[in-house]
Amino acid sequence: MTGQPVIAGMDGCRGGWLCVWGPADQPASLRAAWFEHPDTITAMTPVPVVVGADIPIGLAEQGSRGCDIAARAHLGRPRGSSVFPAPIRPMLTANSYEAACEIGRALAGRALSRQAWNIVPLIRAMDSFLLEHLDWRQRVYEVHPEVSFTLWNANTPMRHNKKRTLGRQERIALIERDLPGALEATQDALSGQRYAGDDLLDALAAFWSAARIARGEAVFFPETVERDECGLPMVIRA
Repeated sequence: MTGQPVIAGMDGCRGGWLCVWGPADQPASLRAAWFEHPDTITAMTPVPVVVGADIPIGLAEQGSRGCDIAARAHLGRPRGSSVFPAPIRPMLTANSYEAACEIGRALAGRALSRQAWNIVPLIRAMDSFLLEHLDWRQRVYEVHPEVSFTLWNANTPMRHNKKRTLGRQERIALIERDLPGALEATQDALSGQRYAGDDLLDALAAFWSAARIARGEAVFFPETVERDECGLPMVIRA
């Protein structure tokens, strides 16, 4: 029997969520699946005690989130560019990229990157989930894979882009070293499903941070937790 509870790592990806879950002390037994909606995690058995989610949680009304600024500064160049500014909350009402940029220029003095706009549906979904399920605010925490991999790698940022062969290899090396069997188990679970390989690596990085959160060992960016007007924390944990 495992001595640790079930935790989960979720990566927001094209059209949904790639999720890995299981006990941190049995990485070779991890399960994995692609979900369309974040509320699918409520039906897991057993229910995960901590979920590390690679998606902005908690949104500023205007201006930039301190967690994005702190995470980019910690990563430095070039990895810091992977932490792009989250949309401000009013942008979630936009029905087009152009409309979101207009809102941003009017309220925050900045437009929105295409990358950020592409994940707005996922941000909306997670935001709605946490606003409707208040108890899950104590289980679901924002993480960022590049920040996770940096802390995992003795606080040294990855040298290569995750989409390049060398980048995949250096991330896989960490996973194989500390979560032996996890990659093979989750790849087997996802057999026959279409997913990007780097999304699975990111989900495993989120799982690694979820384990640290569950143990009370996570590092906070920034150190002082800020909250948005809905009471959601604006902090990246790793």
